[in-house]
Amino acid sequence: MALNVVMLGPPGAGKGTQADRFAAARGIPKISTGDILREAVQAGSELGRRAQAIMARGELVGDDVMIGIVRERLGRPDAARGFVLDGFPRTVAQAEALDALMAGRGALVVVDLAVADEELVRRLTSRRVCGSCGANAAGPAEAACGRCGGTLVQRSDDREDVVRERLRVYARNTRPLLEFYGSRPTFRSVDGARAPEAVAAALAAAIDGAADAGSGKAVEPFRELAR
Repeated sequence: MALNVVMLGPPGAGKGTQADRFAAARGIPKISTGDILREAVQAGSELGRRAQAIMARGELVGDDVMIGIVRERLGRPDAARGFVLDGFPRTVAQAEALDALMAGRGALVVVDLAVADEELVRRLTSRRVCGSCGANAAGPAEAACGRCGGTLVQRSDDREDVVRERLRVYARNTRPLLEFYGSRPTFRSVDGARAPEAVAAALAAAIDGAADAGSGKAVEPFRELAR
């Protein structure tokens, strides 16, 4: 049975890291919209050329182009056993299109990685990157990068005022998605404020339980691991 997962979560929740980890553990591809957009542009496909023209004008890529690019990616052989989607869907229209793409592919599991805003602000404002090689790193600004010795700096979009605005935008845009998916037996919300190992274990349990529910198996109500 294919394992088809959508991972939702605000900036700073660790969604990308957890999606990478889960996908690698289950031997299915993690599909990031940023990655497949870049691939489509580099490949010079019709959709890639349309996306490149849109981005060159400084505009957001619309639902029709994103849905087409995701459809192409899910059609590859490596996604036949399932996938973990990171960054899609972002709108209800995209979610409805994804439902249509799931015909004959099995249930769609949707997991929301929930973290309180204040914890997200703390995480993002303390994040640093190397100004030379771009590596993510821990440590105060102006410290040295452990990889190349360059200076660690704070990204402009990690300033507190910018972070809070990003979180407001995310909450506003994502609320309709949570309402769209929230009543489904294959939807789960997982506390992402814990240590990465605990979050990974809770995610795996939640996804497995939701997948069983989607297959029609009798399952006990999902209970998260204790903090």
